[in-house]
Amino acid sequence: MSEEKDIVEGFNSPVNLKYTFAAGAATSKFLREIKKGKIVGQRSNVTGFVSVPPRGACPISGTPMTEEVALPETATVVSFTIVHIPIPNAPVDPPFVVANVVMDESDQTFIHLVAECDPSKLQIGEKIKAVWKDESEWDLTLENIKYFVPTGEGAVDLQELKAKRLKETEKYRNA
Repeated sequence: MSEEKDIVEGFNSPVNLKYTFAAGAATSKFLREIKKGKIVGQRSNVTGFVSVPPRGACPISGTPMTEEVALPETATVVSFTIVHIPIPNAPVDPPFVVANVVMDESDQTFIHLVAECDPSKLQIGEKIKAVWKDESEWDLTLENIKYFVPTGEGAVDLQELKAKRLKETEKYRNA
């Protein structure tokens, strides 16, 4: 009495993850500033490392970071991927770019979208600028920055950028 059964190779199933994030003091301050349209980081007075978004402790020395640093709205693409599938509620349609970016005058990368460009022409080292949502939509979220767009300046050499940041942090390490 063997029954022939169809083999199921795959199926579509929506996934919805809902979670609560408890922000610490440093992240809370960062989010309050983002809600005002300002990008801030924290600098370690031991290593000079500038963290964005700030976490309250230096990732190099582990010491508390208390110096707030106002940052420009410009950044550099460190790495990226081109996404060809739609993502629900994304502010851009595929193909679009998800990039690891480092804000100018900072040392820590984070992930954000890059839009209003031909993804196939984007380069590692590309200079980009934040495009903010309408102020009426601002809340306590990094999503107040809708995405980044290329500035038209072209790409910078990442090794030179790293050397420049290391030179800047030296004055804190040797203080």
